[in-house]
Amino acid sequence: MSVDVEAYYRRYGPQVLRRCRFLLRSEEQAVDAMQDVFVQLLRYQSALKDAAPSSLLHQIATRVCLNRLRGAKRRPEDRDDELVLRIAASGDMEARASARGLLDRLFGRVPASSRDIAVLHLVDGMTLEETAREVGLSVSGVRKRLRALSAVLQELEAA
Repeated sequence: MSVDVEAYYRRYGPQVLRRCRFLLRSEEQAVDAMQDVFVQLLRYQSALKDAAPSSLLHQIATRVCLNRLRGAKRRPEDRDDELVLRIAASGDMEARASARGLLDRLFGRVPASSRDIAVLHLVDGMTLEETAREVGLSVSGVRKRLRALSAVLQELEAA
């Protein structure tokens, strides 16, 4: 059974647009990225199942936006953009590598769904209730996962 892309667009379009705005920080780029998300959904609709559409669209939107950001780094639109990207990329690489390593160790010690919960709640700013609905857990289950993440993070930082 294929998904009803038009119904998904009406129901989840605003959520996808919010995600794209958050990641791209540009209304024009966010609208374009949102359209790309639904084009991908159209392209693969016969292979998709009508289960957890919100989560699926969130993942597709994230990938589309990150690909756009990576592409922009490779192909700046003008010389000023190139300069800004060079300055941004020249940040403290050691601090970034350290943070990335800490996150890899943190997420390697907890279930993969805990990473999704952390991103939805802490990065995307979803409420506990919205996060619970998104991942299919109770609010207390989400709180428990967040506490477990916090405990593991404190343990890693102490080591």
